Order: sequence, then C-alpha cells, then structure tokens
Amino acid sequence: MGAPTVPAWVTVLSALLTPTIAILALLIAWQQWQTNRNKLKLDLFDRRYVYYEAARELIGRILTSGKATDAVTFEFLHKTRGAQFIVGEAIATYFDKELYSKAIDLNCLDAELQGVGVGPERSENVRKQSEIKKWFNAQHKVLDDLFRAHLDLKH
Repeated sequence: MGAPTVPAWVTVLSALLTPTIAILALLIAWQQWQTNRNKLKLDLFDRRYVYYEAARELIGRILTSGKATDAVTFEFLHKTRGAQFIVGEAIATYFDKELYSKAIDLNCLDAELQGVGVGPERSENVRKQSEIKKWFNAQHKVLDDLFRAHLDLKH
C-alpha cells in the first residue's frame, strides 16, 4: 500500500491560506487606521470647538449688551489662550488682532462717552461704536468660515 494521496483541491486551498491571511491582516490594519484617524478628528474637534464657542460667546455678549466690559474681554483672553497650538496661527491672530482689539476699542469708546455731553464729539463716538457693533455682527459668518475646515467631520 502506498501513501494516501491528497486531493488537488486541498493542495490549492493550503497554498492560498497564507495569502488569504495576509490580505485579512491588511484589511484589519486598514480599518484600524481609519478608526484611529476618525478618533483623532473627533478629539481635535472637541478641542477646537472650545475656541469657536469662546469667540461666539464674546460676539454674542457684545451684541446683546452693546458693551465689551473688562470682564468679558478678559474671559475671552483666558478661554483663547494657546489657540495657536490647536487651531493655528491665522485664527489666533484673528482672535488677538481683530476680535480682542475691536472689543477693547469698543470698551474705550464707551468709557470716553461717559463724560461727553451732547454735541459733535458725542455723535462721532456713537457713530464709531455703531460701526464696531456692525462689524461684530458680521463676524458670525467670518468665524464660521475660519473654523469650517477645522470643525468639519466629513471623511
């Protein structure tokens, strides 16, 4: 009696086993990479959204009260500290050079208005405050456009 012969299909299947396992391992690794990428995106979204909300809150408070108090501007500075590391230099510069600067200008104009009587100086002050408030009103769209790429969760 001779050694039992192995059917041809068993030989073919055993030859395909190693490549099949390799392909499955690649598929699993690719899925893990996708999951990790999505997790990173979500984690960054949470961190970036804090800065977005801080700016929206500043704009909302100014438009609601018509004033940029020291407390409101300090709170904005505190909440946006370190923004350049999370949302980038462009948005951090926008926070400092645009939002914060205009809030300070509004605060100063409001303080100057307290001692000014009726007349052209008061009218000019009120006009400048009005321009700044209109500028703040337009910042909702600007802020959305600045953050769109940072807060987009599309794949």
